[in-house]
Amino acid sequence: MARLNMVDAIDQALQQAMDRDPKMVIMGEDVGRDGGVFRVTDGLIQRFGDQRVIDTPLAESGIVGMAIGMAIAGYHPVAEIQFSGFVYPAYDQLVCHAARMRNRSRGEFTVPLVVRMPYGGGIRALEHHSESMEAVFAHVPGLKVVIPADPYEAKGLLSAALADPDPVVFFEPARVYRAIKTEVPEEPYTIPLGKARVVQEGTDLTLIAWGAHVRTIKDAAQKLEAEAVAKAEVIDVRTLSPFDYETVVASVRKTGRAIIVHEAPRSCGFGAEISAQIMERAVLHLEAPVVRITGFDTMPPLGRLEDYYQPDAGMVVDAAKALLKF
Repeated sequence: MARLNMVDAIDQALQQAMDRDPKMVIMGEDVGRDGGVFRVTDGLIQRFGDQRVIDTPLAESGIVGMAIGMAIAGYHPVAEIQFSGFVYPAYDQLVCHAARMRNRSRGEFTVPLVVRMPYGGGIRALEHHSESMEAVFAHVPGLKVVIPADPYEAKGLLSAALADPDPVVFFEPARVYRAIKTEVPEEPYTIPLGKARVVQEGTDLTLIAWGAHVRTIKDAAQKLEAEAVAKAEVIDVRTLSPFDYETVVASVRKTGRAIIVHEAPRSCGFGAEISAQIMERAVLHLEAPVVRITGFDTMPPLGRLEDYYQPDAGMVVDAAKALLKF
């Protein structure tokens, strides 16, 4: 079994899906000849040609709008947005058309569309390149929102998204693209959408995150155990919409404490939804208030200040120690 980084795992998932489905098309800015800004689609135009791997104009609304029409017509488009901060011109297309088409047509039409985009900080990028606005999309009925944490998860979740009959927004944490490698099977496999992953079992508190910050809470859990402070349960949300509240709530009922970590702004971030679900379904099991460790209610700063904006394992360890003394 090969050890791959996330870039290679995603490329492999795309290649295998395109091999199986002749109506699958990749489209976006520089996805063909240049292989994408992060080289995720590198080599695909040579394998499938420029009729299936299409370099588009710099027009996000046009990319997604065209992909919606193609999906309704029977194709399976995969639209890449270079950075998630560039997707807002296409937000209208996703909300007003992709998300509503099944309901609008009373099931006559579906939109088997995947919109891929790198998101989040940690790569010292410029403005519009480090945003973490996943909650904006998770709030839209009809859109599925998926965020992998490592290469194995990325291939399995993307493969499931590519097979889904409805639109999926697939956020790829840019800081993880080449930061880690995991064993990834060569053969195709899927990981079900809408099911969270218990990364590590524990008894004293539950740590919850998605994307790049699954590694943050894993590091925090290791430090807490090494210091004989606590045995933490670690949960990777995987899919924000639909959200697997059963797994999260079952964990909190067991441990009695919860910390949620995300780099998105704090107010109305998806951590607030998770906290509300815990309060509604497990309040009598809580030994302390639910804690959120998040980014600030500001735009992500430029590179020199990025470390002050991003949650880190030390913050989680400090919060856990305080929570255990509550």
